Amino acid sequence: MGKANKPFYIKIISETENTVTIDRASFNELLQQIEDLKAELAQLKRIIFGSKKEGFISEENKKQPELPLEFAEEEKTTESNIDIPTGIPVSYIREQPSTKPNKAHGRELLPAHLRREEIVIEPNEIPEGSKKIGAEITESLEYKEAEIFVKRIVRNKYALPQEEGVIIASMPNQVLPKMIAGGSLLAYIIVSKYVDHLPIYRQLGIFNRLGVNLNDSTVGGWIGQVSSTLLSKLYDEYKKILLKNNYLQVDETPIKILDKDKKGKTHQGYLWAIHDPVNKMALFKYDKTRSKSVPLDFFEKYKGALQTDGYSGYVELGNKDYIVHLACMAHARRKFEQSLDNDKKRSEQALILIQELYKIERQAKEENLTFEQRKELRLEKAKPILEKFKIWLDTNRKYVLPKSSIGKAIDYTLNLWLKLNDYLLDGRYEIDNNLIENKIRPIAIGKKNYLFIGSHDAAQNTAIIYTLLANCKLNDINPSEWLKDILPKINEAKTNELIDLLPHNWKK
Repeated sequence: MGKANKPFYIKIISETENTVTIDRASFNELLQQIEDLKAELAQLKRIIFGSKKEGFISEENKKQPELPLEFAEEEKTTESNIDIPTGIPVSYIREQPSTKPNKAHGRELLPAHLRREEIVIEPNEIPEGSKKIGAEITESLEYKEAEIFVKRIVRNKYALPQEEGVIIASMPNQVLPKMIAGGSLLAYIIVSKYVDHLPIYRQLGIFNRLGVNLNDSTVGGWIGQVSSTLLSKLYDEYKKILLKNNYLQVDETPIKILDKDKKGKTHQGYLWAIHDPVNKMALFKYDKTRSKSVPLDFFEKYKGALQTDGYSGYVELGNKDYIVHLACMAHARRKFEQSLDNDKKRSEQALILIQELYKIERQAKEENLTFEQRKELRLEKAKPILEKFKIWLDTNRKYVLPKSSIGKAIDYTLNLWLKLNDYLLDGRYEIDNNLIENKIRPIAIGKKNYLFIGSHDAAQNTAIIYTLLANCKLNDINPSEWLKDILPKINEAKTNELIDLLPHNWKK
């Protein structure tokens, strides 16, 4: 999509006043171009007007039973045919009033962990002899504006008796020598930009309202120093750990970079994402290119399973004897979802079969099955569906145009068929790469806010920060608290102590 269709020449065999006869090859090519244009138009309409969700509901499931809006005549009840007993005494037990705060209609109780600032208001006049019988309590959430303050560390010096020298207390750990930004401010800036997607220039506007004027080059320099000098040490630890694990998911996303060699233009670089869904770890790596050399170099000594989409740059990884190359069923499903406008009947048939596979995955999750139990469930229920799907693909391939949307969807799925089936080999393996796509999503949101990254070095620093913040999220760690705690510690930590500062090992 987006590329102009190649022009072609029609070979006219004969021509009369109302009829033009062309050769079969030109006719077929003309039909193919019409199908391509229809598919491209449908896809553009979907992007502009359609839902971004990929959920699929078959026509059969759309036919919901009608709800009766009226009772049948014989079921109607009236006052005349209802027996109402009379003269029966009614009794009830009155419950004691609850001591818990009343829950307002439809409103959740305010969080108990929040600090309460209590204001007690008494009546203007309380007659003598009045007795307190309770209180009406009304709670509201309030906000205290952020504060930037200066922390002064004063270390008194003492001269020892008899001129034996001078003593002074040791300096507490600092984030970086001579950096005026403390750990809490750096944590706020980093989390605001990379988690809350608040660009630096907007943060500077907030600081300005608080009475502090900073410029973007200063703040950008802080982020660069912290990531390249400190956080890079933790990043390297994650890289070592991930490459020792034996099941990883891989994907990549484009990102625009300012390049001094391209004046007035941006360079399209790539953030490569690596995710371990079993041990809940993730890592981002920046590279200037999407070339196959990037994953080949990174996974040169890796042994285990890699799950990717159908991008050809990953093909050579699967040719290595020590790597199991898994494909992504969600990408195959996406192809059929996109071909609904081209061949609705066949697309729906494929989507229904894929939907059955995902029902099995949902069952395994709802029943909280172990990896071994999930493998057994898949072999029992998913394998027969996959075998049926393969027969369907082989049969329908003969009846569709290879370059049509449905033809491309069938070919894509058949070309990756063995890799799509390999998730049956191990219960740890996922049916698709959706988990890693979820890790990339915050980057996509961030790109819409900061538009581009200032340099290739800054892009790798961004990869480092995204890596560590992603691992905070995977392990339910508050990234602000984590950064405030570990930033002053990294410089003083020994090599074997760095692993304790990683989010999955960190203790508050």
